[in-house]
Amino acid sequence: MFEGSFVAIVTPFKDGKIDETALRNLIEDQINNGTSGIVPCGTTGESATLTHAEHDQVISITVDACKGRIPVLAGTGSNSTREAVTLTQHAQKAGADGALLITPYYNKPTQQGLYDHFMAVAQETDLPIILYNVPGRTSVNMKADTVGKLSKAKNIVGIKEASGDLMQASEIVEQCGDGFQLLSGEDGLLWPLLAIGAKGIISVTANVLPRKVADLVALARDKKMDEAKAHHFELMDLNNAMFLETNPIPVKAALWQMGRISSEIRPPLSAMSEKNLETLKICLKKYSLI
Repeated sequence: MFEGSFVAIVTPFKDGKIDETALRNLIEDQINNGTSGIVPCGTTGESATLTHAEHDQVISITVDACKGRIPVLAGTGSNSTREAVTLTQHAQKAGADGALLITPYYNKPTQQGLYDHFMAVAQETDLPIILYNVPGRTSVNMKADTVGKLSKAKNIVGIKEASGDLMQASEIVEQCGDGFQLLSGEDGLLWPLLAIGAKGIISVTANVLPRKVADLVALARDKKMDEAKAHHFELMDLNNAMFLETNPIPVKAALWQMGRISSEIRPPLSAMSEKNLETLKICLKKYSLI
């Protein structure tokens, strides 16, 4: 179920509230361009500054907009185990197909703490769970041995791996086997991770160029690795542009320039600097996006 190109979709705002019309339009565009699944309420969706009511609203809108055509993998992670359980249970009630849970941030739990946290959530939901390891955001790295132990839980089915460590990713593939879904958490490392056994990606870049990201994954799935590699290098400048500043500042600025959403972003994130915005515009023109 969780293979292919999943988009870490932005949360569009209008006058401080969720822009439901814009969100539904973005989802429809993703479906029409080959995206395999939608991930609402992740880092790119500004989950950290959504209220609980808004969090539930975004997931409910996404489930309704997808209408079972592609799966919804709802971001439900927290640095509080109790809160992560509550958010995951809400996602299950809303009809999500799975839950994406980030490693607890700020607390800096030990490997045992990470294991206990994810097992506690897994025992309180029937949803399939994708783990999310992104030490650059959380200051804690979940090691391959811990992932291997967690993969034995019946509803922990994969990991979004964004450590940037290809050796660690290889160890996860080796320890967890082919039935466990390794998904790239970094657009710039998608092709190398596909080469070592990843089944897809949860992508930021797919917000603006969904078809190309979906095609890259499909080519690798069909063992056309040279063609997939060509797509990788073709996307490199856009992947870099999506991280000119802290995600999701550039991707929301790109979608704004493309006329898809308003420019609103929630504090403490701020609007993109004029210098970087000009660089982003040049890149978007290169890809014929504006």
